[in-house]
Parts: sequence; structure tokens; C-alpha cells
Amino acid sequence: MLILETDVRKVTDDVMNMLHEDERELINAFYDAVVAKDIDKIDTLFKVVLVEVEAHFKSEEDMMEQGGYAGLAVHKSDHDAMRAKLEKFHKRWEVLKGPKEVRSFLEKDFKKWMISHVATRDKDASQHLGS
Repeated sequence: MLILETDVRKVTDDVMNMLHEDERELINAFYDAVVAKDIDKIDTLFKVVLVEVEAHFKSEEDMMEQGGYAGLAVHKSDHDAMRAKLEKFHKRWEVLKGPKEVRSFLEKDFKKWMISHVATRDKDASQHLGS
């Protein structure tokens, strides 16, 4: 397990909390496959991660746009940076099939980013959206 439930702060928006919990569970399953060096499972789950993370980000961005959230551009640019990193690592994965590299990215980059992003950007956005 990479990301504990207690690592990801709850925000004031229930939909965002649900998206974060779903993503945390998926990332943990993906991480477990990476640690086990299960190439076939990594192949499958990496594609699921890309689709689900995109759906998560898009849902948040749509909520912020509909709510007239002034910080949308900054929030979206933070999402865009992670989208680019995930795509980059997926392309490298497709060529190299290197679980060690993916594991390092998840441990040193993605986990830190998710915890920080939720605690700052999502916390602020949720306070302006309110569900």
C-alpha cells in the first residue's frame, strides 16, 4: 500500500472526497502490482489509472467551472502538470516495461503530489464550492 486513508485530507465537498478515495484505492492496487513486478497487471492498471485520473480531474474542473471558482486556472494547471507526468511515464513504460522506474515515480512524486494537492488546492476549491 502506498497511500493510507489518513494521508489524504478530507475536504468540505463530498464528491471530491469520493473521487479522492476512489483514486487512492486504484493507485494502491496499481502500486501493489508494480511492487510485485506483475507486468501484465501493470499494463492493464496503468491504462485504467490514466482514464480514471483524467475522469477525476475533469470532474473537479467541471465542478469548479460551474461554481465559478476563481482559482480554476491555477488548479487546472496543477492537474495538467500531473497529466503530463503520467503520460510521460506511461510512454516510457510502454517501451521499457520498467517497474522500478514506475515505483520510484509513485513513491517520490505521485504520492507527495496527491497529498499536497488535496491539502491545498482541493481544500481551497471545496470551500468555495460547498456540497
